[in-house]
Amino acid sequence: MRVKEGDVYVPDLADPSTEHFRLRAREYREGLNLWLRRSELKSAFLNTDILAFDGEESEDLKVHFNLHFNVRRLDVTPEDITKVLTSETSYLGNRTIDPDSVFVQEANSTGPENSKTASISELVTTTPNLPPPRRCASMDLPYCTALHANMTSYPNIVGHNNIDEVKNDIIAFRELIDAECYRLAYDFVCQILQPPCSSELVLPCRSFCREFWAGCGQRLPPRLQKMLNCTNFPEYSAEGPACVPKPGCGDDLESQGLESLICDGVADCPDLSDETSCPHCPSGSLHCASTKACVHPYTTCDGVEDCPDGSDERSCLSLAPNLKSLNKLRSVQAKHYYTGGNVIFTEKGLKGKLCVGNLNTTVPMSQHESVLQTIASSLCRSLSFTAVEDVTVDIDEETDSRYVKMENPMATEISFIPYHCPTKEILSVHCSKLECGISTVRNRRGVHGLPKMSQAGDWPWHIPLFKAGTHVCDGTLIDLDWIVTTASCFQGQGKAEWIARAGSTRLPSTTPWQQERHIIGMVKSPVEGSTIVLLRLDRKFTPSDFVRPICLPPKGSSVGVNLTYCNTLGWGRERSMLQRVELKISNMEQCANISITTVNSICTDSYYSNEDCTEEELAGSPMLCLHPDEQRWVLTGVSNWRIACSKIGDQRPRLYDKIISNVDWITSITEGS
Repeated sequence: MRVKEGDVYVPDLADPSTEHFRLRAREYREGLNLWLRRSELKSAFLNTDILAFDGEESEDLKVHFNLHFNVRRLDVTPEDITKVLTSETSYLGNRTIDPDSVFVQEANSTGPENSKTASISELVTTTPNLPPPRRCASMDLPYCTALHANMTSYPNIVGHNNIDEVKNDIIAFRELIDAECYRLAYDFVCQILQPPCSSELVLPCRSFCREFWAGCGQRLPPRLQKMLNCTNFPEYSAEGPACVPKPGCGDDLESQGLESLICDGVADCPDLSDETSCPHCPSGSLHCASTKACVHPYTTCDGVEDCPDGSDERSCLSLAPNLKSLNKLRSVQAKHYYTGGNVIFTEKGLKGKLCVGNLNTTVPMSQHESVLQTIASSLCRSLSFTAVEDVTVDIDEETDSRYVKMENPMATEISFIPYHCPTKEILSVHCSKLECGISTVRNRRGVHGLPKMSQAGDWPWHIPLFKAGTHVCDGTLIDLDWIVTTASCFQGQGKAEWIARAGSTRLPSTTPWQQERHIIGMVKSPVEGSTIVLLRLDRKFTPSDFVRPICLPPKGSSVGVNLTYCNTLGWGRERSMLQRVELKISNMEQCANISITTVNSICTDSYYSNEDCTEEELAGSPMLCLHPDEQRWVLTGVSNWRIACSKIGDQRPRLYDKIISNVDWITSITEGS
């Protein structure tokens, strides 16, 4: 693989023992790992080995590497790998790959995982034994019947292709369970030996695997240890590959002293089990987005708001690649938006694709395009996008689809009715330009009814930042792959893995709409006196009602003149809850007494100074002000340092870096990326 832009060969890279080689190899290894783990080959991908660098000094760099795959999970061909590696990517930073230089050969691995290796090095080409396709089978392992439905699928991650092969290893696993090395060993073992009936292998989530491994891993036979490498298990993410979360989420909350979070109307478990096993949520009902209530599925999108927050009547018109990909969560709320796909209409809990095969008989040919554009514009606006990227009529390839049609495509308000759609012509739309600064979860935009204790979706742009798993500071999402925070967040910090988390207002728990991204780059502000930095993510967040960017200040605005009603956000005791504090602009002299101020500083104080204080406001916490339109929130400033609560009546003023001074620079970086 030849890097034609963004990197060059230097002699130090010829020696694997040099620090230069080690650092560069790590960059390419991590970039390739992320690239493959986000590709269509992710279910089979294991890891990357960087073998060598070569080239002419100061000329294009050539990278030699091995890619390892577990072919028991997915049949991977050299053509599949080439397709991924020749596509455009941002996972290698600003480096550009010459697609014609990517050369892939395959070789059998002699290791127990029977992985394929892809490399541009000269490997001997062999013909591997292809794994059998996944198939569902009856669940014939009596030991696990208490945990599962009647069906399972093969092969499993251990490589078993049938029940007889499972029984050959069951003694080793039963000994682990009998040894009580991990409280949930039985659940984990049955999940890996008898995975759900699915076209793709569904594994336990990575955190579940790591807990099992910490207690029982060293007791496993060496052959099984290699197969149960937790780095190959997916971590839970709202838009990521499906995985089975650790059961007993409610029990975990109780063990942490957080039993008050159970049945309080706020999701704290990825499967919503903390809210769907409550007296107010009957079996089979769906949880309302951010309230202590559940509704029957047939009441969703029936024209009547049954949820206190009206969430059962949102998203009645949506986009999805197909019907099978739609929300399977016990909630009226989708985990995330699809920006493109088939138009799906929901009525009384039933979903159908929009058939347009009848337009020829109901709309003059000259008006077909305008009718479709009207539908697309209305749909994109309802999903809070401001532009229509593309509108197409496709032939539905999904079997057993349900359809609807427009009763009168020329009417001012379009209604939909069931239809059999003999032509299978369906409407597909792609939306773009997500609206900034709005909370789509709340019925009323702006400040009316805004609580002090943040609910899910109140502040969808607030991003906790984690260094090696520890919450260190905060940031604010200004684009789906860019975060604003402060340089002081990273002062004195050694190199480490930094993670940005979105969709969370309670750090001890995991919501169904939580997403995480790796931070792969940082750009410091060139504005004199400003400590603001931009953080680049390895890939864009997937937009949802809980993950959205905030607006930047309009050019020419100034704090206290064109922007009103300002707040900051901080964390309650033990980071258990995101809270807001209302702010007012103060004289700069107040802040000059306790810190160094610049022309780019904003001095503020709590509006209710004698009683309003969060437990802790971290470096990078935002100053947010309501736009004069009283709908959108604007990022006005970023705090430099952590602020902890002081005793009542003795709070320190809060100092923020102005965003308006950095708007031109921020725009040039994010739009030029």
